[in-house]
Amino acid sequence: MDTRRTLWVALAALVGAAAGWAHAQAPKGAPYPAKPVRILVGYAPGGATDIVGRLIAQKLSEASGQSFFVENRPGASATIASEMVARAAPDGYTLLIAATTSHSILPSLMKLSYDPQRDFAPVSLLAISPLLLALHPSLPIRSVADMIKLARARPGQLSFGAGGTGTPPHLAGELFKQMAGVDMLYVPYKGEAPAIADIIGGQVSLIFSNVVAVLPQVHGGRLRGIAVTAAGRLPSLPEFPTVAESGLPGFVVEAWFGLVATGGTPDYVVSRLNADTARGMNQPELRDRLAGQGLFVKTGSPADLTALMRSETAKWAKVVKAAGIKLE
Repeated sequence: MDTRRTLWVALAALVGAAAGWAHAQAPKGAPYPAKPVRILVGYAPGGATDIVGRLIAQKLSEASGQSFFVENRPGASATIASEMVARAAPDGYTLLIAATTSHSILPSLMKLSYDPQRDFAPVSLLAISPLLLALHPSLPIRSVADMIKLARARPGQLSFGAGGTGTPPHLAGELFKQMAGVDMLYVPYKGEAPAIADIIGGQVSLIFSNVVAVLPQVHGGRLRGIAVTAAGRLPSLPEFPTVAESGLPGFVVEAWFGLVATGGTPDYVVSRLNADTARGMNQPELRDRLAGQGLFVKTGSPADLTALMRSETAKWAKVVKAAGIKLE
């Protein structure tokens, strides 16, 4: 009787293993998606992450003939949404719009209930968002080189604002301080709008801001734009040099947005999502629409996104440690 039971257990295990292997090795033509797919966004509607999420949801719906829909789960610095996807079934029906803050910065600032790299299956990079360095026009600064010179001459007198500690605009300022060897005062705000308002009013010297938030003030003459933090000049803003070319070689800050699934999602599902994402995101009208929001389409393979997440996590960990940044 024991022998017969042992054989049944072994047979069941073999059947289970075979089913798992078949699931992982299913061909690209397998029926995915066979039901609606939700894409979680860890922020409230209207922000950059939400905009990117809704656009890719639309394109994936068009490509598959199945419904991809955004579900906003804001709170706790986007960790609520991230944890939900990390703990979801690895079947490709629960996805996440991952971003620089949630997946590359937070690991250095707080203890997370999930591993941003191990617990997710990267699908594709979606877009990047460089920042625009802008300052009060009364300052005698016309270039990054001027800014470094003035900051060194007046240690601690220049100040920079940001709409939240640990955000890309804040860490851009800290990285600038470290690379240029200057001392500037960080002034935290609850949102980018009040920070920009105080710079216009002269209470704060400068800001590394999301392009779409600060550009109207620059065009209106209330602020002076100096440089973008991108790796190269932006086609839509060719009048602004990069920080790297205008005084601080090697300085690049590009917030990223990517599509990820739950860790363990079958390769054929990831491959299907990656291919549909590349086709959808690189359509001219979508690229133009995002560029108008200060977001620039950039896609790639799952391996490309994996490498980016790792390099960005290491980069910001060094900045956070050197600056001694702590979340309140």
